[in-house]
Amino acid sequence: MPFSLPTGGRLAVLACSLAVALGAAGLAGSPASADPASPFGPQPPQNPVTAANGAATMHGDSASSGTTPYPGPGTAAIAYSRTALASACPTVLVGGDGYVIALCTTIFGQTPTVHLLDPATGADLASLALPKGSLFGGVYAYLDNTDRLVVVDGNDNLVRVGHHRTGTGGGWTLRIDQSTPLGDAVPAGDNIVGLTPAWDGRVWFATSGGVIGTVDTGTGAVRSISTGEGVQNSISTVPGRTAVATDHALYLLSAGPDGTPVVDWRAPYDRGPARKPGQLSWGTGTTPSFFGPGDGTEYVTIVDNAAPHGNLLVYRAAGGPEPICRVPVLTQHARSGTEDAVIASGRSVFVTNTYGYAYPALPAGAPASQPSSANFDGGLSRIDVDAGGTGCSVVWNSPVKSAALPRLSLADGKIYTVSVTGPTGSAGLNTFAQYHHSVIDPATGAQLSKSFLGIGLVYNPLQMRGTAAPDGTLYQGTETGVVRISRR
Repeated sequence: MPFSLPTGGRLAVLACSLAVALGAAGLAGSPASADPASPFGPQPPQNPVTAANGAATMHGDSASSGTTPYPGPGTAAIAYSRTALASACPTVLVGGDGYVIALCTTIFGQTPTVHLLDPATGADLASLALPKGSLFGGVYAYLDNTDRLVVVDGNDNLVRVGHHRTGTGGGWTLRIDQSTPLGDAVPAGDNIVGLTPAWDGRVWFATSGGVIGTVDTGTGAVRSISTGEGVQNSISTVPGRTAVATDHALYLLSAGPDGTPVVDWRAPYDRGPARKPGQLSWGTGTTPSFFGPGDGTEYVTIVDNAAPHGNLLVYRAAGGPEPICRVPVLTQHARSGTEDAVIASGRSVFVTNTYGYAYPALPAGAPASQPSSANFDGGLSRIDVDAGGTGCSVVWNSPVKSAALPRLSLADGKIYTVSVTGPTGSAGLNTFAQYHHSVIDPATGAQLSKSFLGIGLVYNPLQMRGTAAPDGTLYQGTETGVVRISRR
């Protein structure tokens, strides 16, 4: 996501075009225990080569569950502050030392930039600009197990960015600790979209042109295959398995002895007649998510692009290409679709409606949507897999208009997001729309609390996901920086 933007979906290219459009105009701790009364969880297994689950990736963990083991600010009165960075900040992560690392892209210049933020105040302590390319695709960065940000720069180098104390004054600096070229694995004009590590330390990647590969940063060995299908979302890993959603199918892969990707199964899905308004490409808008009631890896899920409503598709990861269920979601409205990754935990999946959401710009080459525009109605749905793992059913539909990707706290049993009221057309979202810190009951879909944050583009979260720190502070990337939300 070069002006990296929103959503659980793709944003690598959108960020660049969005930047052009806009330019023209405390403490670290152990994860809290899950609420014993909660029906959700367990979390996916902890990836040994990432930071702690919950704040290691945009979607929390390498399985992309959309959950956190940490509590959020809760429903009481909140305090909040904004760190202005003149950048869109889709990836905000928290290391084991409690420091906040944000990957942003500047509005002017479209430069991908890493920021280190003070966990006590949100202040910007240090920054590092990375080389940009015409299609910088590093939005789906992650933190490794030494709190280094792993990202691909505009020169197709996989880099690890560490934060270090300066020699004098107690300040901080960011620097590239390791760089590994991906070489010919990324064709000319292509760009990395998805990035996530396997349990053996190899890093999986996927390009917008459909190349899927692995890189061993110890030896520099890169192995890849081509699907011939576009990839516009991130990718996900659990022990021995990697999931990639192209614009035509869901792939479940493993790695051969030398790291070459092996397709275990491919499941085509209904990509619909065209791109929907509120989505950025023609195909699924979701990153694949692993989940399950046993060890958190039994199932893998995406939402297709069927008309008039997308369908939640759930597969057995160890099974094959036939879904155990295909359920229309967000049916409280006449039409629906999503550009957001889901929350997936236990036997439950939560889906956010982005149909009609007015992004400031579209990726270059995005096909026309059908219809050309639509109202943004919002809404969320919860779908549960039955106890036998043979089918799914809708539990509730909620009218909440979420302008961010929600996150489920397994510590306090609440869903956190930023909701929007007021005008939500393309002009309204960045002018008079009102944004609120919102807490939702995952059992019923009811909105438990709503706290006003601000108006217009300064607070517009662009369907990006907030991240909870161990102390319960929530960090939400916006169109122009990062908002820090805590219990008052």
